[in-house]
Amino acid sequence: MENKKPLKLGVAYHGNRMPFHAQQDFRDIANHNMNLVVHMLSHTDWDRHLRVMKDLVAMSEAEGLETWMDNWGIGGPPGDKSHFLAYYPDSHQYYSNGDMDPVRACLNSPDFRKFTKEWIDAVVFTGCKTIFWDEPHLPQKNVDGKVYYSCTCPRCKKLFEEKYGRPMPETMDDDAAAFRVDSIIDYFSEVTAYAASKGITNTICVMLGAHHGISLENIERLCSIPTLQNIGSDPYWLGHAGVNPYKFVYDGTKANLAVSEKCGKDHNIWIQTYNTPRGREEEIIAATEAAYDAGARTIIAWGYYGSQSNDYGAQNCPLVWKKTCDAMERVYNMERDILLRQNRELYLNK
Repeated sequence: MENKKPLKLGVAYHGNRMPFHAQQDFRDIANHNMNLVVHMLSHTDWDRHLRVMKDLVAMSEAEGLETWMDNWGIGGPPGDKSHFLAYYPDSHQYYSNGDMDPVRACLNSPDFRKFTKEWIDAVVFTGCKTIFWDEPHLPQKNVDGKVYYSCTCPRCKKLFEEKYGRPMPETMDDDAAAFRVDSIIDYFSEVTAYAASKGITNTICVMLGAHHGISLENIERLCSIPTLQNIGSDPYWLGHAGVNPYKFVYDGTKANLAVSEKCGKDHNIWIQTYNTPRGREEEIIAATEAAYDAGARTIIAWGYYGSQSNDYGAQNCPLVWKKTCDAMERVYNMERDILLRQNRELYLNK
């Protein structure tokens, strides 16, 4: 009996827009048993590097790498700060204490949805066939011990009052929490449908915690969107004191797979290689094997060469990249051994 899901191993790639160097990097990735690369298309890339991004996609594919495109910061974090809000200042998110979020766009803004569709058109231009929607969430913030939530901009307040017949509360309650989820679902229903109409496959990654609006704890409504084919998560262990990396990633992967399988979706699991402290590089191997042992067959590292091009890069990027490649090779070989054993059972034991 053959494995139903092919193994995909990959890495996020950003910080370099020089094709001469990128080609060497893509060959490096492919030579270390990876067959997937996730590119970023930030607003700056869209404005200044779009032709180059088209070249990078083609070069990736020439090395045998499947390409995904990340909506990196087009509406705010995660990722770069969006330039969109400079043109549409009435599309900022607001917190329930009245503070404006300076870098995040409201998902209910018609202008932001139009902007997102134009960004999708830019992805189509690059030749990439899969969009990776990176960690959708609505933030909260703590001020003097009190938690305030977004988005409570005038537009959202009006929509909330029309739906619930009362003003939005300052402190989040069940109705406000449901409204936040509704906003995320409505946005992704619209933009993924548009992407699908352009021949794009839609994949998404959500955070593990429930306080971001959408998480593995309440993701089933997101899974119900027919034009969203792949649901993933990033069980990053380094920010959790005292956890066992193998157990943390194994449990997180199992939770992800339970949701994605229930909803008939594919999956993606991320391994943290950025911000790796010196002396903890070996944990990358344990985490990658944990994801594989839990059943993940699309495993991706963030990011290439320990994210050396960013301030959040690992402390020892060359060693982190070596451990990343070692981890991918181990998983690749485990999968190959399984396939070989299945072939022997199928053809030699008749």
